[in-house]
Amino acid sequence: MPKKKSATLFEDALAELEQLVTRLEQGDISLEESLKSFERGVNLTRTCQQALQAAEQKVQILIEKNGTQSLEPFANE
Repeated sequence: MPKKKSATLFEDALAELEQLVTRLEQGDISLEESLKSFERGVNLTRTCQQALQAAEQKVQILIEKNGTQSLEPFANE
């Protein structure tokens, strides 16, 4: 269950961040609201970055073989 919770947290934070960006780009909110939205956006960005770093660490653990990493290049089809 914790995996689903963190994935949902990331997706919710990203969706809220996208909404904030849209509102800020429209430019029809006050300066004070813009600053509050920007501050919220910074916090959401940090949340997303932490979730992505945790996912990256999990991937690195999963690809580790015999104590050494064996990364393979991604083949773009």
